[in-house]
Amino acid sequence: MPKRLNPNLVKIHRNYTVEEAAVLLDRHKNTVRSWVKEGLPVCDEKRPTLILGVELRKYLQGKRTVNKKKCRSFELYCMRCREPKRPAGNMVDYCSETGTSGRLIGLCPDCDGMMNRYASVASLDKLKQELDVSIPKSQEHINKWGELPVNSDFK
Repeated sequence: MPKRLNPNLVKIHRNYTVEEAAVLLDRHKNTVRSWVKEGLPVCDEKRPTLILGVELRKYLQGKRTVNKKKCRSFELYCMRCREPKRPAGNMVDYCSETGTSGRLIGLCPDCDGMMNRYASVASLDKLKQELDVSIPKSQEHINKWGELPVNSDFK
């Protein structure tokens, strides 16, 4: 069973029974029934319970946005705690991924888990005012491709 619900699986011009919605979203039918009790609108109170596709999609999108938490400028997202926090000791490492952006990596002060956030190179100066940002240098390669080995017969 997937962790996240994909609202785009639901066709907006179709009606679903509880069982059909459960199969479509790979959930148990009692889960869909609990959504109806929590406020998912149904067509009427008759059996079988019919759910409009547009209403089901809106409900699932609403459930997804409720759980999102936006990071402030000095916060990173903790993977274990599932919430944004200030990193331990205000220390983060910046790992460049492209020429213009990279990832800030730190440790959670509560669970010692990894914290993560993407940031652009342009925003590093602003971040350095709030956090102690270190940019680790990459290690040199073992092989130097530009030079020939000493015991080479190539000319």
